[in-house]
Amino acid sequence: MELKKPSSMDECLYFTNRSLDNEGYAVAWVYRKECPKCKKGRLGKPIKKDGKADKKAVVYECPKCKYQEPNDKVESELKVEVEYQCPYCSFGGRATTEYKRNNFEGVPAYVFECGKCGKKIGITKKLKKTKK
Repeated sequence: MELKKPSSMDECLYFTNRSLDNEGYAVAWVYRKECPKCKKGRLGKPIKKDGKADKKAVVYECPKCKYQEPNDKVESELKVEVEYQCPYCSFGGRATTEYKRNNFEGVPAYVFECGKCGKKIGITKKLKKTKK
């Protein structure tokens, strides 16, 4: 399976570079969907007046033609692409999974399987560390 790494963060809706237990790692990204109307722009969250993306918006918008699609329709078509080294067997590979967080060891995560040993690997949200 050949995956193309993004050359810019502007191409991505989601990107993370994580280290996993026992010397494993995962680099994951989700490309923005191409606008079905104008075919020139890529759908993203609408930009607010202050220049930042509106994270709470219920639609994705094309910056070129202002075409809008609802979140659930766009997100159901997206795939998380992962380049990883398995923390269990040290196998290096690539995988894709759906752009939906599933429950993995009690935590919401994008879950995929190792291509060699078949164990499930989860990419969880990055949590803030609490001060004691």
